[in-house]
Amino acid sequence: MKEKQQFEVWRQDLEPAILSKVDEFHFLGYDRATAEEVWECVVYQLRKEKGFIHLHAFVNRILTLKPQTYMTWLTINSYKNPEDWFGEYES
Repeated sequence: MKEKQQFEVWRQDLEPAILSKVDEFHFLGYDRATAEEVWECVVYQLRKEKGFIHLHAFVNRILTLKPQTYMTWLTINSYKNPEDWFGEYES
């Protein structure tokens, strides 16, 4: 039987690595990056993996997340979940 990943169990333990990545993105000029978005981006990538992901591999994925990958994920999500960006400016 295949073991199911439970990434949410590790969320609190991985918070320092996530915050480190957010700080790195802010330093590089991506000021709108949030811990929640970085978490969701990494989890989205890891859900595609077929094998079981160990904690150290998860940390590695967080710390090696590239801004390009993050921005691509944000762009794809913005198309999947369109929001009314200009609704507040309508008459």
